Amino acid sequence: MKGLENVELLPEPDDARILSVIDASAVGFQDQWRSEVTGWAPMQAVPVPRLRRRRLLLTNGILLSVLVVIMLYVWNSGLLFIEIPPPKSEWAIEQSQFQELEDLGLTGEGIRVCMVDTGIDLSNPALATLQVTFKDMIGSSSTPVDYGFIAHGTLMAGILVSSSHQIGIAPNVNLAMVAALGADEDDLNSGSEDTVARSIRWCQDDFEADIISLSLGGEQNFDMQTEGSSVSAVRRAVDSGIFVVAAAGNDGGSNDDGYVSVPANVPRVITVGASTEDMEVWANSSAGSQTLPNGDARQHPHLKPEVIAPGENIISTGAGDTWFSSSGTSDSTVFVTGALSLLLEAYPEYRPTSTSNGQCIDIVKTALMNSSLKYDETGLHDDNWGYGQLQASAWHATLATEVGNC
Repeated sequence: MKGLENVELLPEPDDARILSVIDASAVGFQDQWRSEVTGWAPMQAVPVPRLRRRRLLLTNGILLSVLVVIMLYVWNSGLLFIEIPPPKSEWAIEQSQFQELEDLGLTGEGIRVCMVDTGIDLSNPALATLQVTFKDMIGSSSTPVDYGFIAHGTLMAGILVSSSHQIGIAPNVNLAMVAALGADEDDLNSGSEDTVARSIRWCQDDFEADIISLSLGGEQNFDMQTEGSSVSAVRRAVDSGIFVVAAAGNDGGSNDDGYVSVPANVPRVITVGASTEDMEVWANSSAGSQTLPNGDARQHPHLKPEVIAPGENIISTGAGDTWFSSSGTSDSTVFVTGALSLLLEAYPEYRPTSTSNGQCIDIVKTALMNSSLKYDETGLHDDNWGYGQLQASAWHATLATEVGNC
């Protein structure tokens, strides 16, 4: 057995004629670990005498090397014949009642949605046919690009408009993506408030958005004597009847400061927390305060956050032919943006016009308040749950009964 000193042969417990090659350096693990993983336990796995010759081992080694090279080539070329599909997050679709709206034929057709994020990478086949209006606020690219450390904007866009595998919840919206955030030295996605503010104004003035989706946010600073530029831009948008959906933030738990992110703190914004597959509040979803910076109490239907939506292990598009899982109120924000897109398609009278003043937003948010799945039967609002869990179909049905002029 010269040359095979580092190899042991272990018979299979069900058929001793089948032998597995074992590294002899693992002898110290033989009694416990090896017996467990090879199926011998509770019996001890005992190697048999080495029977193979060096020439055969060398031949097998060469064949194995060739096979590895071939497999690497096939893998890198995208020609792998055994396709293992990535998982889906269909539970989020079912939990939020999107199937019922799809059955009504609603797809977001004609609704103008503007996302402010890290940009978008269209190399994923699920986004290859997407017609997107792209605006670069941090670089000079005239074609879509994602500046994120991870392709955050691409992930968010996929939740809304993916055309394959995990189908987007409002795939026929007219989408604009503004690149306002990018990777920083800490491998995080960040950007200046002024850049975000300019992006929001572009969504309103240049793209003429019906909905502005903000899967971003910063900390509230109560020492400021004036409101920040992003808050001013958002306030201008909602007071013109443009819907703004924003992430509550991901600082929940024991270290939660008790405030939603900026500009999600603006009253008419729909502020979104994250929920889990078990329909609980996601651990890191930010709680809200029901007191305005000037000390006044917030009023219904503008308590913060307004709603929670799926935000844990959400499957969406990455760069190239990849799919990723992400968690956070960013994902939840897009679910509410998608639901709102379907509602505005069904009820176009609530879309902003040149004479809108924000009253339509109040009516739509009242319907959201009344249709959300409550956290319990005793209260209307909770600092973590908001008015409850997003129920898109119930929101659609409730809006049909709302009375008000806008």
